[in-house]
Amino acid sequence: MSWPERADEYAPGLRFRAEIHEQPAALRRLLTHDAEFALVASVLRERGSLVRMVGHGSSDNAATYGVYAFGVLAGATALRDSIALTVYFDANFDMSGSTVLGLSQSGRTPDVIEYLSRARRRGAFTVAITNDPSSELAQVAEAVLPLEAGPELAVAATKTYLNQVAALALLAAHVGDDGRRIADGMKGVSERLEEALPVLEAQANAVALPFAYVGRMFVIGRGPEFATARETALKLLETCRTAASPLTATDLAHGPLAVLDPLFPVWTIASRDGTLSAVREAAARVRGFGSAIVACGDAADTIDGADYLLPVPSPAIPLLSPLLSVVPGQLFAAALARVKGFDPDRPRGLTKVTLAQ
Repeated sequence: MSWPERADEYAPGLRFRAEIHEQPAALRRLLTHDAEFALVASVLRERGSLVRMVGHGSSDNAATYGVYAFGVLAGATALRDSIALTVYFDANFDMSGSTVLGLSQSGRTPDVIEYLSRARRRGAFTVAITNDPSSELAQVAEAVLPLEAGPELAVAATKTYLNQVAALALLAAHVGDDGRRIADGMKGVSERLEEALPVLEAQANAVALPFAYVGRMFVIGRGPEFATARETALKLLETCRTAASPLTATDLAHGPLAVLDPLFPVWTIASRDGTLSAVREAAARVRGFGSAIVACGDAADTIDGADYLLPVPSPAIPLLSPLLSVVPGQLFAAALARVKGFDPDRPRGLTKVTLAQ
Protein backbone atom coordinates (compact mmCIF):
# COMPACT_ATOMS: atom_id res chain seq x y z
CA MET A 1 0.00 0.00 0.00
CA SER A 2 1.35 3.43 -0.89
CA TRP A 3 0.68 6.26 1.51
CA PRO A 4 -0.38 9.79 0.52
CA GLU A 5 1.78 12.73 1.45
CA ARG A 6 -1.08 14.74 2.94
CA ALA A 7 -3.83 13.75 5.34
CA ASP A 8 -6.50 15.44 3.22
CA GLU A 9 -5.94 13.08 0.28
CA TYR A 10 -8.37 10.62 1.87
CA ALA A 11 -12.16 10.92 1.82
CA PRO A 12 -13.73 11.09 5.33
CA GLY A 13 -13.25 7.87 7.28
CA LEU A 14 -11.06 6.13 4.72
CA ARG A 15 -7.78 6.78 6.50
CA PHE A 16 -9.09 5.21 9.72
CA ARG A 17 -10.37 2.19 7.81
CA ALA A 18 -7.16 1.81 5.76
CA GLU A 19 -5.04 1.82 8.91
CA ILE A 20 -7.21 -0.83 10.56
CA HIS A 21 -6.72 -3.03 7.51
CA GLU A 22 -2.95 -2.44 7.50
CA GLN A 23 -2.51 -3.93 10.98
CA PRO A 24 -1.47 -7.45 9.91
CA ALA A 25 1.31 -5.99 7.75
CA ALA A 26 2.33 -3.58 10.53
CA LEU A 27 2.61 -6.47 12.96
CA ARG A 28 4.85 -8.36 10.56
CA ARG A 29 7.08 -5.29 10.17
CA LEU A 30 7.50 -5.10 13.93
CA LEU A 31 8.67 -8.71 14.02
CA THR A 32 11.58 -7.91 11.70
CA HIS A 33 13.14 -6.17 14.73
CA ASP A 34 13.01 -9.26 16.93
CA ALA A 35 16.79 -9.23 17.47
CA GLU A 36 16.63 -5.66 18.80
CA PHE A 37 13.95 -6.67 21.30
CA ALA A 38 16.13 -9.55 22.45
CA LEU A 39 19.08 -7.19 22.96
CA VAL A 40 17.06 -4.66 24.97
CA ALA A 41 15.62 -7.53 27.03
CA SER A 42 19.13 -8.67 27.96
CA VAL A 43 19.98 -5.17 29.23
CA LEU A 44 16.66 -4.99 31.08
CA ARG A 45 17.47 -8.19 32.98
CA GLU A 46 20.77 -6.68 34.11
CA ARG A 47 19.69 -3.08 34.75
CA GLY A 48 16.16 -3.11 36.12
CA SER A 49 13.54 -5.82 36.63
CA LEU A 50 10.89 -3.36 37.89
CA VAL A 51 9.23 -2.07 34.72
CA ARG A 52 7.58 1.35 34.69
CA MET A 53 5.49 2.26 31.64
CA VAL A 54 4.31 5.74 30.73
CA GLY A 55 2.17 7.10 27.91
CA HIS A 56 -1.10 8.84 27.14
CA GLY A 57 -4.34 7.66 25.58
CA SER A 58 -3.90 4.52 23.50
CA SER A 59 -0.30 4.23 24.69
CA ASP A 60 -1.50 4.12 28.29
CA ASN A 61 -4.08 1.51 27.30
CA ALA A 62 -1.31 -0.62 25.83
CA ALA A 63 0.57 -0.27 29.12
CA THR A 64 -2.44 -1.85 30.84
CA TYR A 65 -1.73 -4.93 28.74
CA GLY A 66 1.98 -4.66 29.51
CA VAL A 67 1.33 -5.30 33.21
CA TYR A 68 0.05 -8.76 32.29
CA ALA A 69 2.63 -9.42 29.58
CA PHE A 70 5.56 -8.86 31.93
CA GLY A 71 3.91 -10.68 34.80
CA VAL A 72 2.99 -13.78 32.80
CA LEU A 73 5.89 -14.02 30.36
CA ALA A 74 8.77 -12.68 32.45
CA GLY A 75 7.66 -13.07 36.06
CA ALA A 76 8.42 -9.35 36.42
CA THR A 77 6.54 -6.57 38.16
CA ALA A 78 5.33 -3.94 35.73
CA LEU A 79 3.19 -0.88 36.38
CA ARG A 80 1.59 2.04 34.61
CA ASP A 81 3.46 4.83 36.33
CA SER A 82 2.15 8.32 37.06
CA ILE A 83 3.64 10.96 34.79
CA ALA A 84 2.19 13.76 36.89
CA LEU A 85 3.76 12.54 40.13
CA THR A 86 7.26 12.78 38.68
CA VAL A 87 6.94 15.66 36.21
CA TYR A 88 4.48 18.03 37.90
CA PHE A 89 4.85 17.17 41.59
CA ASP A 90 8.60 16.46 41.37
CA ALA A 91 8.43 13.29 43.48
CA ASN A 92 12.10 12.39 43.87
CA PHE A 93 12.13 8.62 43.37
CA ASP A 94 15.30 6.55 43.23
CA MET A 95 14.73 4.72 39.96
CA SER A 96 17.86 2.59 39.99
CA GLY A 97 16.78 -1.00 39.44
CA SER A 98 13.92 0.16 37.20
CA THR A 99 13.39 0.01 33.48
CA VAL A 100 11.24 2.80 32.09
CA LEU A 101 9.35 2.24 28.85
CA GLY A 102 8.16 5.45 27.20
CA LEU A 103 5.28 4.65 24.84
CA SER A 104 4.49 7.25 22.17
CA GLN A 105 3.36 7.04 18.56
CA SER A 106 5.02 10.34 17.66
CA GLY A 107 7.79 10.46 20.26
CA ARG A 108 6.93 14.15 20.73
CA THR A 109 4.70 14.23 23.81
CA PRO A 110 6.43 16.73 26.14
CA ASP A 111 5.73 15.24 29.56
CA VAL A 112 6.54 11.69 28.46
CA ILE A 113 9.87 13.01 27.19
CA GLU A 114 10.44 14.86 30.46
CA TYR A 115 9.56 11.77 32.50
CA LEU A 116 12.11 9.64 30.63
CA SER A 117 14.75 12.34 30.97
CA ARG A 118 14.27 12.54 34.74
CA ALA A 119 14.09 8.76 35.10
CA ARG A 120 17.39 8.37 33.29
CA ARG A 121 19.05 10.91 35.58
CA ARG A 122 17.72 8.94 38.55
CA GLY A 123 19.29 5.69 37.47
CA ALA A 124 16.62 3.98 35.37
CA PHE A 125 17.31 2.10 32.15
CA THR A 126 15.18 4.07 29.68
CA VAL A 127 13.63 2.69 26.50
CA ALA A 128 11.61 4.60 23.91
CA ILE A 129 8.97 2.54 22.09
CA THR A 130 7.92 4.82 19.27
CA ASN A 131 6.99 5.03 15.63
CA ASP A 132 9.70 7.67 15.10
CA PRO A 133 13.20 6.47 16.07
CA SER A 134 14.57 9.97 15.37
CA SER A 135 12.12 11.70 17.73
CA GLU A 136 13.02 13.64 20.86
CA LEU A 137 11.77 10.78 23.02
CA ALA A 138 14.19 8.44 21.26
CA GLN A 139 17.01 10.91 21.77
CA VAL A 140 16.57 11.11 25.56
CA ALA A 141 16.31 7.32 25.97
CA GLU A 142 19.20 4.89 26.19
CA ALA A 143 17.55 2.38 23.86
CA VAL A 144 14.92 2.63 21.13
CA LEU A 145 12.48 -0.02 19.91
CA PRO A 146 10.75 1.01 16.65
CA LEU A 147 7.05 0.29 16.35
CA GLU A 148 7.25 0.07 12.55
CA ALA A 149 3.55 0.91 12.23
CA GLY A 150 4.19 3.19 9.27
CA PRO A 151 2.55 6.61 8.80
CA GLU A 152 -0.64 6.87 10.87
CA LEU A 153 -2.72 9.70 9.43
CA ALA A 154 -6.00 9.16 11.25
CA VAL A 155 -6.07 10.93 14.61
CA ALA A 156 -7.47 7.90 16.46
CA ALA A 157 -4.72 5.29 16.83
CA THR A 158 -5.21 1.77 15.50
CA LYS A 159 -2.09 0.12 14.13
CA THR A 160 0.25 1.91 16.55
CA TYR A 161 -1.86 0.62 19.47
CA LEU A 162 -1.75 -2.93 18.10
CA ASN A 163 2.02 -2.75 17.61
CA GLN A 164 2.53 -1.29 21.08
CA VAL A 165 0.69 -4.27 22.59
CA ALA A 166 2.77 -6.60 20.43
CA ALA A 167 6.00 -4.79 21.34
CA LEU A 168 5.33 -5.16 25.06
CA ALA A 169 4.55 -8.85 24.66
CA LEU A 170 7.64 -9.45 22.55
CA LEU A 171 9.93 -7.58 24.94
CA ALA A 172 8.47 -9.37 27.98
CA ALA A 173 8.83 -12.72 26.22
CA HIS A 174 12.51 -12.11 25.54
CA VAL A 175 13.05 -11.13 29.15
CA GLY A 176 11.55 -14.49 30.05
CA ASP A 177 13.50 -16.39 27.35
CA ASP A 178 10.30 -17.15 25.45
CA GLY A 179 10.79 -14.79 22.54
CA ARG A 180 10.75 -17.34 19.74
CA ARG A 181 7.41 -18.86 20.78
CA ILE A 182 5.74 -15.46 21.14
CA ALA A 183 7.15 -14.17 17.84
CA ASP A 184 5.82 -17.27 16.09
CA GLY A 185 2.48 -16.76 17.80
CA MET A 186 2.34 -13.18 16.52
CA LYS A 187 3.03 -14.33 12.97
CA GLY A 188 0.04 -16.60 13.33
CA VAL A 189 -2.05 -13.71 14.65
CA SER A 190 -1.17 -11.56 11.64
CA GLU A 191 -2.30 -14.35 9.30
CA ARG A 192 -5.55 -15.01 11.17
CA LEU A 193 -6.33 -11.30 11.36
CA GLU A 194 -5.70 -10.76 7.66
CA GLU A 195 -8.09 -13.58 6.81
CA ALA A 196 -10.76 -12.43 9.27
CA LEU A 197 -10.82 -8.69 8.52
CA PRO A 198 -13.35 -8.72 5.63
CA VAL A 199 -15.85 -10.77 7.64
CA LEU A 200 -15.29 -8.73 10.80
CA GLU A 201 -15.85 -5.49 8.90
CA ALA A 202 -19.11 -6.73 7.40
CA GLN A 203 -20.31 -7.83 10.84
CA ALA A 204 -19.31 -4.52 12.46
CA ASN A 205 -21.12 -2.57 9.73
CA ALA A 206 -24.29 -4.58 10.39
CA VAL A 207 -24.11 -4.10 14.16
CA ALA A 208 -23.49 -0.34 13.91
CA LEU A 209 -26.86 0.61 12.43
CA PRO A 210 -28.98 -0.32 15.50
CA PHE A 211 -26.62 1.80 17.64
CA ALA A 212 -27.09 5.02 15.66
CA TYR A 213 -28.87 6.77 18.53
CA VAL A 214 -26.94 5.20 21.41
CA GLY A 215 -25.15 7.84 23.45
CA ARG A 216 -23.70 5.76 26.29
CA MET A 217 -22.22 2.33 26.75
CA PHE A 218 -20.13 0.21 29.10
CA VAL A 219 -17.20 -1.79 27.72
CA ILE A 220 -16.14 -4.67 29.94
CA GLY A 221 -13.18 -7.05 29.97
CA ARG A 222 -10.86 -8.57 32.51
CA GLY A 223 -7.17 -9.39 32.79
CA PRO A 224 -5.28 -8.58 29.57
CA GLU A 225 -8.58 -7.77 27.90
CA PHE A 226 -9.15 -4.81 30.22
CA ALA A 227 -6.63 -3.06 27.95
CA THR A 228 -8.95 -3.92 25.06
CA ALA A 229 -11.92 -2.55 26.98
CA ARG A 230 -10.10 0.73 27.61
CA GLU A 231 -9.02 1.04 23.98
CA THR A 232 -12.45 0.16 22.58
CA ALA A 233 -14.08 2.73 24.84
CA LEU A 234 -11.55 5.35 23.76
CA LYS A 235 -12.26 4.69 20.08
CA LEU A 236 -16.00 5.15 20.68
CA LEU A 237 -15.42 8.35 22.64
CA GLU A 238 -13.02 9.78 20.05
CA THR A 239 -14.79 8.93 16.83
CA CYS A 240 -18.48 8.49 17.71
CA ARG A 241 -19.01 10.91 20.63
CA THR A 242 -20.42 7.94 22.55
CA ALA A 243 -19.93 8.14 26.31
CA ALA A 244 -18.25 4.76 26.60
CA SER A 245 -16.84 3.76 29.99
CA PRO A 246 -14.40 0.86 30.36
CA LEU A 247 -14.85 -1.42 33.36
CA THR A 248 -13.41 -4.69 34.54
CA ALA A 249 -16.02 -7.44 34.53
CA THR A 250 -15.95 -7.48 38.34
CA ASP A 251 -16.08 -3.69 38.77
CA LEU A 252 -19.39 -3.70 36.94
CA ALA A 253 -21.07 -5.24 40.00
CA HIS A 254 -19.77 -2.53 42.38
CA GLY A 255 -22.22 0.26 41.60
CA PRO A 256 -22.27 0.71 37.81
CA LEU A 257 -24.99 -1.93 37.43
CA ALA A 258 -27.43 0.54 38.95
CA VAL A 259 -27.48 2.74 35.84
CA LEU A 260 -28.26 -0.03 33.36
CA ASP A 261 -31.52 -0.13 31.42
CA PRO A 262 -32.67 -1.33 27.98
CA LEU A 263 -31.18 1.81 26.36
CA PHE A 264 -27.73 1.29 27.97
CA PRO A 265 -25.84 -1.41 25.98
CA VAL A 266 -22.78 -3.27 27.20
CA TRP A 267 -19.86 -4.30 24.99
CA THR A 268 -18.36 -7.52 26.38
CA ILE A 269 -14.90 -8.89 25.56
CA ALA A 270 -14.68 -12.63 26.16
CA SER A 271 -11.48 -14.62 25.68
CA ARG A 272 -10.67 -18.24 26.39
CA ASP A 273 -8.53 -17.72 29.48
CA GLY A 274 -8.91 -17.77 33.24
CA THR A 275 -11.04 -14.61 33.25
CA LEU A 276 -13.85 -16.01 31.11
CA SER A 277 -16.07 -17.12 34.00
CA ALA A 278 -16.04 -13.59 35.48
CA VAL A 279 -16.95 -12.06 32.11
CA ARG A 280 -19.80 -14.53 31.60
CA GLU A 281 -21.11 -13.83 35.10
CA ALA A 282 -21.03 -10.07 34.44
CA ALA A 283 -22.94 -10.56 31.19
CA ALA A 284 -25.57 -12.57 33.04
CA ARG A 285 -26.04 -9.67 35.46
CA VAL A 286 -26.37 -7.25 32.55
CA ARG A 287 -29.11 -9.34 30.98
CA GLY A 288 -31.17 -8.96 34.13
CA PHE A 289 -31.43 -5.22 33.46
CA GLY A 290 -32.55 -5.67 29.84
CA SER A 291 -29.42 -4.10 28.36
CA ALA A 292 -28.33 -5.14 24.89
CA ILE A 293 -25.09 -7.12 24.90
CA VAL A 294 -22.45 -7.04 22.17
CA ALA A 295 -20.04 -9.96 22.62
CA CYS A 296 -16.65 -9.98 20.93
CA GLY A 297 -13.46 -11.98 21.39
CA ASP A 298 -12.62 -15.59 20.66
CA ALA A 299 -15.12 -16.75 23.30
CA ALA A 300 -17.95 -14.48 22.16
CA ASP A 301 -20.12 -17.51 21.51
CA THR A 302 -20.03 -18.43 25.23
CA ILE A 303 -21.87 -15.26 26.28
CA ASP A 304 -25.39 -16.57 26.74
CA GLY A 305 -28.12 -14.37 25.33
CA ALA A 306 -25.79 -11.91 23.57
CA ASP A 307 -27.75 -9.77 21.12
CA TYR A 308 -24.82 -9.23 18.75
CA LEU A 309 -21.73 -11.37 18.14
CA LEU A 310 -18.38 -10.19 16.77
CA PRO A 311 -16.19 -13.28 17.22
CA VAL A 312 -12.49 -13.34 16.36
CA PRO A 313 -10.18 -16.30 15.67
CA SER A 314 -8.39 -17.90 18.62
CA PRO A 315 -4.64 -17.26 18.76
CA ALA A 316 -2.29 -20.17 19.45
CA ILE A 317 -1.22 -18.35 22.64
CA PRO A 318 -4.14 -17.02 24.75
CA LEU A 319 -2.12 -14.05 26.05
CA LEU A 320 -2.06 -12.70 22.48
CA SER A 321 -5.86 -12.54 22.23
CA PRO A 322 -5.94 -8.72 22.71
CA LEU A 323 -4.20 -8.37 19.33
CA LEU A 324 -7.35 -9.79 17.76
CA SER A 325 -10.15 -8.75 20.11
CA VAL A 326 -9.45 -5.02 19.76
CA VAL A 327 -10.16 -5.08 16.01
CA PRO A 328 -13.98 -5.49 16.18
CA GLY A 329 -14.11 -2.40 18.38
CA GLN A 330 -12.04 -0.41 15.88
CA LEU A 331 -14.24 -1.49 12.99
CA PHE A 332 -17.43 -0.85 14.95
CA ALA A 333 -16.23 2.66 15.86
CA ALA A 334 -15.46 3.37 12.20
CA ALA A 335 -18.88 2.13 11.10
CA LEU A 336 -20.82 3.84 13.90
CA ALA A 337 -19.10 7.18 13.21
CA ARG A 338 -20.24 6.99 9.61
CA VAL A 339 -23.79 6.06 10.65
CA LYS A 340 -23.86 9.09 12.98
CA GLY A 341 -22.51 11.37 10.25
CA PHE A 342 -19.10 11.98 11.88
CA ASP A 343 -15.67 11.84 10.30
CA PRO A 344 -13.63 9.27 12.27
CA ASP A 345 -10.44 10.55 10.65
CA ARG A 346 -10.81 13.97 12.26
CA PRO A 347 -12.46 13.71 15.70
CA ARG A 348 -13.65 17.07 16.98
CA GLY A 349 -11.11 18.94 19.09
CA LEU A 350 -8.34 16.32 18.83
CA THR A 351 -4.85 16.32 17.36
CA LYS A 352 -2.35 13.51 16.84
CA VAL A 353 0.15 14.59 19.51
CA THR A 354 -0.82 14.86 23.18
CA LEU A 355 0.67 18.13 24.40
CA ALA A 356 -0.43 18.07 28.03
CA GLN A 357 -1.66 15.69 30.71
